[in-house]
Amino acid sequence: MSDLEIRPARAEDADAVWAILEPTVRAGETYTLPPDGDRTAMLAYWFSPDHRVFVAVSREGVQGTYYLRANQQGGGAHVANAGFMTDPNATGRGIARAMGHHAIATAKSHGFLAMQFNFVVATNTRAVALWTSLGFEEVGRLPRAFRHPTRGLVDALVMMRTL
Repeated sequence: MSDLEIRPARAEDADAVWAILEPTVRAGETYTLPPDGDRTAMLAYWFSPDHRVFVAVSREGVQGTYYLRANQQGGGAHVANAGFMTDPNATGRGIARAMGHHAIATAKSHGFLAMQFNFVVATNTRAVALWTSLGFEEVGRLPRAFRHPTRGLVDALVMMRTL
């Protein structure tokens, strides 16, 4: 999207971020967040103090959001972690790809040496394909680690790339 701006989230973005988080969390297909989680708890998680939160904004408003953080503390603090959500009405427009590129560049600029996704649900084929195209590799598989609401127990992937 040529008019897409990715910027740090502000307090006034909370309603727009919730509008993205809610349908994804409620569907229960891609995140390990409780599908019945309330707005306050879900926003507190997304905007937790150790997350740098960003929004992807176009003429239509906030189209996506992601957070960036250290994957671990201490000896693992040089590896970044991130979580991404796109407005369900905006999928297929390159927003997640743009946020992925932004996250990689932002992580590099903050001194991270790698980025790791700890739990990519294997049935989330769009995410797996996107992360693979951005240089992430499957470095681990957690058999039957995610309870999908319609597919039952499915694998989760650990994906990583160097920066």
